[in-house]
Amino acid sequence: MSTNKDEVLNENAQENNDQTENAVENNAENTAETGNNGTPEGKIAELEAKLAEANDKHLRLYSEFDNFRKRNAKEKIDLIKTAGEDVFKTVLPVIDDFERAIKANEGATDLAALSEGFQLIYNKFKSTLKQKGLEEMESIGKPFDADLMEAITSIPAPDEDLKGKVVDEIEKGYSLHGKVIRFAKVIIGS
Repeated sequence: MSTNKDEVLNENAQENNDQTENAVENNAENTAETGNNGTPEGKIAELEAKLAEANDKHLRLYSEFDNFRKRNAKEKIDLIKTAGEDVFKTVLPVIDDFERAIKANEGATDLAALSEGFQLIYNKFKSTLKQKGLEEMESIGKPFDADLMEAITSIPAPDEDLKGKVVDEIEKGYSLHGKVIRFAKVIIGS
């Protein structure tokens, strides 16, 4: 008989457990549907508030990015406009020297002094540009290099060792901080 009693007790306990589990599941579903406020309207209001917050955050980020983009574009334009300012400031004293030389040449009779004055100004100008990174490229007597030179024409080489090398230079080549800004125009021996 105690076995029957135990079986009845176990059956009652099992039914109670099943009912408790069903109640917990129903409560969880109701909470998920109604939210913290317990009503569907409260859940909708909560979701609308979250949506408004997310939209506000998105709008602010978009505005910040747009302002950043505009500021960056303006700074880039300003930089391009004033990029050569430093070079021009260093060249201005050379222009002043040329103006003084022109005034002095109006009544000059000594050609040697005149030539020496222009040579001094030329050397000052070259050294000023060299300080800013401009360098002449040597090409006469060197093998032709298409990366640095532009061949204008070719002529018969005066010597056998000048074949394929630069015989004459029409226009000098220049590089700025290692980057070619003007190719040397040369004549090649063939």
